[in-house]
Amino acid sequence: MSTVENKRIRDLIDRLGRIMSAEEWGEDMNPTQWTALSYLARANRFSRSPSQVSDFMTATRGTVSQTLKALARKGLISETRSEQDKRSISYSVTKQGEALLRRTGSMENALSSLDEADTSALLGGLQTLVRSALRQSGLRAFGVCNTCVHHRKNGRGGFCELLDEPISSAETTQICHEHAEVA
Repeated sequence: MSTVENKRIRDLIDRLGRIMSAEEWGEDMNPTQWTALSYLARANRFSRSPSQVSDFMTATRGTVSQTLKALARKGLISETRSEQDKRSISYSVTKQGEALLRRTGSMENALSSLDEADTSALLGGLQTLVRSALRQSGLRAFGVCNTCVHHRKNGRGGFCELLDEPISSAETTQICHEHAEVA
């Protein structure tokens, strides 16, 4: 692929990101808050700490800390302290936050207008691009549990061999910070 084509793809991805960010302003929210809320709604119970949100967003811990405090003040997330380590905090999306995330915008509408072949090609290409960018940047993959090398199917749910923990059926399709891609 030529340098011109690569630049055009980068410009189109940037434009899509800006379109999405523009829609995320409102409802007393900003794009950073939307990203954090969306991540928390898709993350498993092992992946909802401030540091993990920060890693996923590739944002500073200070930015994420303020973002999480704002989401909690708005009643969109709730904070839980660990019984074992009172310094350890985890966040969950509230019903109010879930309702806000169900709204659709122009990006969802545009994606639903694609035919199956275009959707499949776009998904495959974007997954390959993200994997490559993450590897080159040395960032975590944050993949879905049931696609991880540590995941073992177990009845209706699963089991994480790395964390030595059972995984509920719902969690097997959620994002995990410990994800390691199957080779």
